[in-house]
Amino acid sequence: MAPYISAKLRGTHIINLARMARFLAEGCDLVFDAASQEKSFLIVGTKKRAMDLVASAAIRARCHYFNKKWFSGMLTNWSITKTRLSQFRDLRAEEKMGKFQHLPKRDVAILKRKLSTLQRYLGGIKYMTRLPDIVIVLDQQKEYIALQECAILGIPTISLVDTNCDPDLANISIPANDDTMTSIRLILNKLVFAICEGRSLYIRNH
Repeated sequence: MAPYISAKLRGTHIINLARMARFLAEGCDLVFDAASQEKSFLIVGTKKRAMDLVASAAIRARCHYFNKKWFSGMLTNWSITKTRLSQFRDLRAEEKMGKFQHLPKRDVAILKRKLSTLQRYLGGIKYMTRLPDIVIVLDQQKEYIALQECAILGIPTISLVDTNCDPDLANISIPANDDTMTSIRLILNKLVFAICEGRSLYIRNH
């Protein structure tokens, strides 16, 4: 991370803001171009403080999101994930159509518990029917497995990288302090705005 650090102050490394702006611009260009071609995105951020921010930003840009603990193989074992998502959507549909009302109370309680668990962990990807075209990761160290799976599958990634990270793990690494909500919010909002602009361009051209 040495090229991304501008100074060291009282034992704390200071991010080079010019580098951050450069790679953030590259990330915005990538997602804008992808969104203008109707590509799909997955935003991954499982830090407790960032969960709500991830969900609201993803919903605003019509992206899939994952803000709970990443389960190994979610992308690389896509056939299993796809089956779980199909079951989740079927259960939601049955509940909405009132089919639970005709079942014994014990069965209803079991199904509702299952639905609640699926909603908690898969709610952000419930409409995902195929692998995402681009994955945005907000904390490289916490989401290391997600980045590994993307690398195996050849899915392009954009990742925030703090001073203790490896910038070579993602296709575009944006140097930033991933411990502060201000930094995460700034970068995520910029990327989401670029996605929204790209989607708008696609709609205008079609």
